[in-house]
Amino acid sequence: MIAVVYSGSKSAFWKISNEGKTIAECTIHGINPCLNDSKQILYSLNKNNILISYAESLKKIYVFAAGASSGELQNSLAETLETFFKNAKVKVKDDVYGASIAACYDKKGIVGILGSGANCAYYDGKKPEKNNYGLGFILGDEGSSNHLGRLLLKNYLEDKLPADLRKQLEEKYNLDRATILERVYKKPNAQSYLNSFFDFYIENRNHKYIIQLIDLAFEKFFNIYLIPTLAQHPNEEVHFVGTVAGTFQDRLRLTAEKNGIKIITITKEPIYNLLNYYSN
Repeated sequence: MIAVVYSGSKSAFWKISNEGKTIAECTIHGINPCLNDSKQILYSLNKNNILISYAESLKKIYVFAAGASSGELQNSLAETLETFFKNAKVKVKDDVYGASIAACYDKKGIVGILGSGANCAYYDGKKPEKNNYGLGFILGDEGSSNHLGRLLLKNYLEDKLPADLRKQLEEKYNLDRATILERVYKKPNAQSYLNSFFDFYIENRNHKYIIQLIDLAFEKFFNIYLIPTLAQHPNEEVHFVGTVAGTFQDRLRLTAEKNGIKIITITKEPIYNLLNYYSN
């Protein structure tokens, strides 16, 4: 019996398989070894009845987690999970590795990640090439859901939102300047707070101003991540993975066309492809 886990900073998706058949699945709070310590991770695991019921049955667990960028962090996360899943061998890689397999399997390609965070990498069919991206929600993540949250709040605080959006935002989230600044700068989990505004984008996806913000975020991703990667690896196929990419794939494809780039595939939930890959 195996489990495959794909985790951003917001959510960790689990699928459990036995002899190639999915027998259980669940979603818990994101597992990011840069943001979550061992105590927090174990607390999340112990709150989920599905994971508790299969804790002793699992033999192998493949984890692809945002923030697991170094061998030290990968080993630390594996050790934490093995204290909960006592009979399992846990292998940990970062989310870029998982996204690359989900999008390309064993073929070469360039993979863009647009979920709660953002990244991009060339995949040689075996492993993703190292890069200088993955700077997190403060210094990077352009195009991600937390970046979209930053854009929305910044426009709100600068009084740039149209009146109808401003009113809706205030009513839905009970916002004011003091509350926003406190949540972002003083309270913990600022990234989760910024990610929480992604639903507002979905609800207003046809609003002209929201479309402009989405297009701006995607254009930044292309300029900072994708176009430089393509310059180093011209003529490679381009794939995208992640909730933001999948939810707004119409805008993403339009941004690609404007930049003369063709997107081959967009995978909203990579966990399905990863399970298929490791089950077989």
